Amino acid sequence: MNEHGFDVSSAETVNEKCLNCGSNLLFDPETQKLKCPHCETLVDFEKSSNVLENDIREFLNGNQTWNTESVVYRCENCGASLVLAPNQTAASCPYCGASHVVKSEEEAGLKPGAVYPFTITSEVASNFAKTWAKKRLFAPSRFKKDLVTDKFKGVYQPSYTFDSNTYSTYYGRVGVRHTRTVGSGKNRRTETYIVWRNISGDYSHFFDDVTVNSDDIEFQSTINKLLPFNYNSIKVYDTEYLTGYMAKRSNRTVKDCWGDAKSMMDASLRSLILSRHRHDVVDFLNVSTSHQNVTFKYVLLPVYVSNFKYKKKDYKVFVNGNTGKVTGKTPVSPWRVLIAVILGLAIVALLGYLFYSNS
Repeated sequence: MNEHGFDVSSAETVNEKCLNCGSNLLFDPETQKLKCPHCETLVDFEKSSNVLENDIREFLNGNQTWNTESVVYRCENCGASLVLAPNQTAASCPYCGASHVVKSEEEAGLKPGAVYPFTITSEVASNFAKTWAKKRLFAPSRFKKDLVTDKFKGVYQPSYTFDSNTYSTYYGRVGVRHTRTVGSGKNRRTETYIVWRNISGDYSHFFDDVTVNSDDIEFQSTINKLLPFNYNSIKVYDTEYLTGYMAKRSNRTVKDCWGDAKSMMDASLRSLILSRHRHDVVDFLNVSTSHQNVTFKYVLLPVYVSNFKYKKKDYKVFVNGNTGKVTGKTPVSPWRVLIAVILGLAIVALLGYLFYSNS
């Protein structure tokens, strides 16, 4: 057990060592090579962009695990399961900040087939977050000052991406609002009415890389806000990409995630179909969809996480480790809200005074 609460006695080191000083080499986002954190020696490794799609009908055949090249740790505070390279440790959980992280007997499970490597450093990620935070008018100053580099931890989020050729048939009824003038004299007025019409037809569409988080369904909305990742950077997964970073353990099956992907596609298809027909209101729309040539990838998505505690509540900021896109929630300073309200009332009063003065 080390000083951070990790039991690493049975973890074998599989990472390369620096030939100059013997330190563990870590993956460097800037050079896309392994780098020694002490003497800055760089070591390249073989990379491949030949990422394969898996036929969803055959996903149970020949799947490999990555249990022999990774170790699972669990945060005793929030329950997060983290996958690390065998010789890696973490001082705290990136999601709740707690230091009670211990080795788990859980297996890492299905081995990822692809990875979007981190292409920006934690320093760059914190700068993106600071720019984002400055636009949050009601966020307290202490929160903005606390977005420092060492609080951003790189975590790979496990996700499935799905491709599908869809063919849909549909029928429904939509309406367009119109206005007309009725009555005369004092009873003359304008009223709104709806002209309804039936619609039907067929629609074909190809969906590419519909992304579903396979760790926690509640995290899907956060992933959606961080999309897209730079597709040109995607690589076949290799252990080297994990050195220096953590990965969340996948907790959901391909079947479950495919169900979510179909729901996302259904919602998108409804919008696409309705966009073909002029309408203001929808009475009903029935859509029947078939899926052909469905494939998937199990891919790791690079995300920087910063945990911030304000008045006993946890707030998290997430940065796309591939593009720098930022999302998250910030605390609200009551003083900033009060000042904004006072300024607003002062402006309204001033405008009112000028209006009556000119009158």
